[in-house]
Amino acid sequence: MSGPAYLNLWQRGELAHRARRARERLARCDLCPRACGVNRLTGEQGYCRAGEQAKVASHNVHMWEEPPISGWGGSGTIFFSHCTARCLFCQNYPISQLGAGRAVSADELAEMMLSLQQKGCHNINLVTPTHYVAQILQSLDIAAGLGLAVPLVYNTSGYESLETLVLLDGVVDIYLPDSKYSSDAVAQELSGFRGYVSANRRALVEMARQVGNGIRTDEDGIARRGMILRHLVLPQGLSQTNKVLAWVADTLGRDTFVSLMSQYFPAHRATDHPALSRRVLWDEYAEALQSLERNGLENGWTQPYSESEVG
Repeated sequence: MSGPAYLNLWQRGELAHRARRARERLARCDLCPRACGVNRLTGEQGYCRAGEQAKVASHNVHMWEEPPISGWGGSGTIFFSHCTARCLFCQNYPISQLGAGRAVSADELAEMMLSLQQKGCHNINLVTPTHYVAQILQSLDIAAGLGLAVPLVYNTSGYESLETLVLLDGVVDIYLPDSKYSSDAVAQELSGFRGYVSANRRALVEMARQVGNGIRTDEDGIARRGMILRHLVLPQGLSQTNKVLAWVADTLGRDTFVSLMSQYFPAHRATDHPALSRRVLWDEYAEALQSLERNGLENGWTQPYSESEVG
């Protein structure tokens, strides 16, 4: 199987060109659908609070993604600070909302990518990357020139603008997006998203157009290209799982790979929320499993559920 798509762009000088185009957009930032319009190059901050430089909380070998992503060597995760959302239940809120981490140069970020490849990771997994697309493209251009040659995973909430995704066409090998909600009102209340549903669905269609809605693996079962859609089941049906999955089946297709997650637990501000202050009950997750079956979505993964975990 051929190498990562971004190497072709690097050889033609296209990665550097796209990095420049993305950086120009930082002067009136519209990288996500919120389109705050602030000038991040002069220190202004929008909703996500990200600045001119990328800010990284950690980079490490991660063994707990979906099987074709983590494999036996692990996924090389780079956790970016700040976020385009403010989920009440965010398990990583010190990173996403409090901004824990440090600013890094393009060369430093490129070195992180190369060090993870050297450790044997199957891919570079960019976690919450949307607000740093310009910096990522610049660093990827540097890293490709220094020998980076593993697939690039774009691990996102799914709140993306089409204009930003166009910059990533031929750059990203594997999309790992969420489809969190089927209600704009719930998305706004629980995560601070504005216009989430339409933005998310347009983005998912574009991602599938770029890389397909399945997963292509090598002879060892390691993902090389494609998309895995994640959906976190929330208490009291707040994630409207059946509506999300019905749209996936009808629009993206029943061969779409879905990762249906039961791992929700009350974190951050969720502990004080009347609906979010407990774990998902077994009958709620069972209903989500039945929704997969009803909608003919047979590809993907579910998570084990233990009654002892109910809070």
